[in-house]
Amino acid sequence: MRNMYIRTNTLLCRFGKCSKKVKVRLFRSYCLYMYGTALWNTYTVNCMKKFRSCYHRCIKTYSGYDRLYSVTAIFLDLQLPSFDTVLYNYKFSFNMQYLCSDNAVVKYLGL
Repeated sequence: MRNMYIRTNTLLCRFGKCSKKVKVRLFRSYCLYMYGTALWNTYTVNCMKKFRSCYHRCIKTYSGYDRLYSVTAIFLDLQLPSFDTVLYNYKFSFNMQYLCSDNAVVKYLGL
């Protein structure tokens, strides 16, 4: 969460006056990459709620929306994925890479 706040604030300071299209592209590039997301099975529900809230807060702050504005409307307006969609996509991609792997060690581990 700290990393996402840092990245968002850095983008806001450096590119805060850019167009919405440029901001969305930068946010996708620097803030949607969450290393190891596919392996986040041991986190509690409360921890995931905090991270979801962090994701929503970062999008609202960076895009200049009011804190009370609907998150769903923001996702539709900016064409950004929801937090659950981001997690699902990373997990799906990881599982597909695992299933398609010909590596003997990966097959032996049976993740």
